[in-house]
Amino acid sequence: MYFSTPKLQYPVRVDKPNPVFARALQQAIGGVEGEIRVMLQYLFQSWGSRGPMKYREMLLNTGTEEIGHVEMLATAVALNLEGAPLSFQEEAARDPVAGAVLNGMNLRHILSTGLAATPENCNGVPFNASHVYASGNIVADMYANVAAEATGRALAVRLHGMTDDPGMKDMLSFLIARDTMHQQQWLAVIEELGGTAGLPVPNSFPQAEEKSEFAYAFFVHNSEGVVPEGRWTTGPSVDGKGQFEAMLSKPLGQTPQLAPARPDSGAQAEQMTTEPPMGGAVTSSTGF
Repeated sequence: MYFSTPKLQYPVRVDKPNPVFARALQQAIGGVEGEIRVMLQYLFQSWGSRGPMKYREMLLNTGTEEIGHVEMLATAVALNLEGAPLSFQEEAARDPVAGAVLNGMNLRHILSTGLAATPENCNGVPFNASHVYASGNIVADMYANVAAEATGRALAVRLHGMTDDPGMKDMLSFLIARDTMHQQQWLAVIEELGGTAGLPVPNSFPQAEEKSEFAYAFFVHNSEGVVPEGRWTTGPSVDGKGQFEAMLSKPLGQTPQLAPARPDSGAQAEQMTTEPPMGGAVTSSTGF
């Protein structure tokens, strides 16, 4: 159940409408770094949360907050579109370079919505929910959330630098501050659940059943055997349960040998025999 109010979460003011900036703001709505993505991510993580109720409530509250962020940005897009040209003739009359502004706009802001926001990115690509991560593992989801907030904050910072409109800078400063809080929030959950000592994720699988010789090995894939010097190639692992080491990568498996194509599979006749791996006899397939 949700409640709503007609008032925005934070004031949205546009001092000088800019329809091209409206297009840029679409990335913060429907881009992979945008608010629709984190809104759905936190809500679906909440709705599927198992275990202590406080994590469900926390995610539900933050997902609901993100609905308000989408509303703010949609309002900002609409305000930036006020006074935008609706035709090439209109634009040509006000600017000697015909279509200079119109060509920089998202034309769907005119053609599909009548000067309003759309659930898509700045290039007009509709939001794709395949970028919503809700794994059912609370720590895995928190790490995904930290990454989502980090990329979202980077986007907001870039938008902040793209505009000189005081109202837009003020709104974006608010969103940047909320990204800061949410990064800290998700990291606080990870810390509460054991921090790095809770690694690997999931921690419910017995590590004794892993191929332990590969658990903390950094594979080096170059013919010279040059090992990059870094925290991840030597010394104790971050979880304190092993030692990092560099391991020159080499093939440990066999050469794949698939069964020949079936006669009714639509393959070529030559595919219906098996090439001998090491000079053995050729066999003919008669099907399965």
